[in-house]
Amino acid sequence: MSRWSPCKQREFVRRLRALGFDGPFSGTRRQFMTFGSHRLTIPSNEEFSAPQLCFMLQEVADITGRQLSADDWNAL
Repeated sequence: MSRWSPCKQREFVRRLRALGFDGPFSGTRRQFMTFGSHRLTIPSNEEFSAPQLCFMLQEVADITGRQLSADDWNAL
């Protein structure tokens, strides 16, 4: 079982696209990605820390209805 590790913003967006998200699109202050009628805001920092990544992936799980483990996330 692997652990959560920091993730670059570009890699995060690539993996969200593999999950079925569209975007990123430019918003007024932040970029966002869409999944159906749901919108996920992408923070502007270049690299996301492990706790920040876990928090954002909880939002992804709420939107998609699919829980992601660290192994699932790293396999994308």
